[in-house]
Amino acid sequence: MSQPLTRLARSLLLCLPLFGLVPSAQAGLFDDEEARKAILELRGRLDKAEAANTQLSQQLQQQQAARKAENADATEQLNVLRRGVLDLNGQIELLRGEMAKLRGQDEQATQSTRDAARELADLQRKQKDLIAALAAQDERLRKLEPQKVSLDGREITVDVAEKKAYDDAIGVLRKGDFARAAEALQAFQRRFAGSSYGGHVQYWLGNAQYGKGDVKEAMATFRALVTSTPDHPRAAEALLAVANCQVELKDPKAARKTLDELVKTYPQSEAAQSGRERLAQIK
Repeated sequence: MSQPLTRLARSLLLCLPLFGLVPSAQAGLFDDEEARKAILELRGRLDKAEAANTQLSQQLQQQQAARKAENADATEQLNVLRRGVLDLNGQIELLRGEMAKLRGQDEQATQSTRDAARELADLQRKQKDLIAALAAQDERLRKLEPQKVSLDGREITVDVAEKKAYDDAIGVLRKGDFARAAEALQAFQRRFAGSSYGGHVQYWLGNAQYGKGDVKEAMATFRALVTSTPDHPRAAEALLAVANCQVELKDPKAARKTLDELVKTYPQSEAAQSGRERLAQIK
C-alpha cells in the first residue's frame, strides 16, 4: 500500500521543477521576437506540466482502486485529499488559459509572467502540502495492515487488534494471574474465531485452567487441541499435560494409556521423552 504513494510522491516531486523554471521579471517589455520565444517556452513547460499532472492523476486513480479502506475516518480523509488534487487540476487548467492569452500581448508579457510565477509558486506549495498529507495518511493506514508473526517456527498473518489481544492475554498468564488469563483467552476465542492463533490460545488456556485448579477443564481443553489439530506444534505437550491431569485426578491407568499414545504418536518430541520417564514412575 505504501509503494503506490511513494511513486506518487516521486511523480509530484518531478513536477515541481517544471513550475520553478518561470523566468523572473525584468524591467522593460519584451520585443516581438523575445515575446514569441517566451510564449513558446511557456507553452512547452505547460505541456510538460499537463503531462506530469496527467501521470499524477492516473497514479492516484490506481492507488484509489488498490487501497482498502480500513476505517471510515481514514477513507474520508483520503477523499478530501483527492478532492484537493482535483482542485489543483482545475487551477492548472485556468493557468493554461491565462498563458494562452499572452499571445499577441507583448506589452503585457512581463506582468503576466510575474502573475504566472506567483500562481505556480502557490501551486507548488500546495502540492508539497498534499504530498506530506498523503504520506501521513499512508503511514496511518500501514499501521492498520495485517502483520506477520512467528509462533513455534511457523509464520502466520494476524490483524493488529488480534495480535494485541493475544499478547495481552499471554502477558497476564506470565504474571501468574491464571483466572484473569483464562478469561482473556476465552474472550479471544469468542472475538477471533478461526484465528491463526487458535491452537496456541487453546494450549495456553489449558495451562491457565490448570493453574487455577480447574484440572478437569484443563484436561478437556488439552485433549480438544490434540483431537482438532494433531499436527500442531504444541500437540505433544498438550497430550503430556492430559496425562499429568489424569495423574492428579488419581487415574493412573488412564495416564499410562495417554502416555503410551504420546510416545507412539510423537516419538521424536521432547514431550515423548518426558512421557517415557513418567511411565517408569507411574505404578
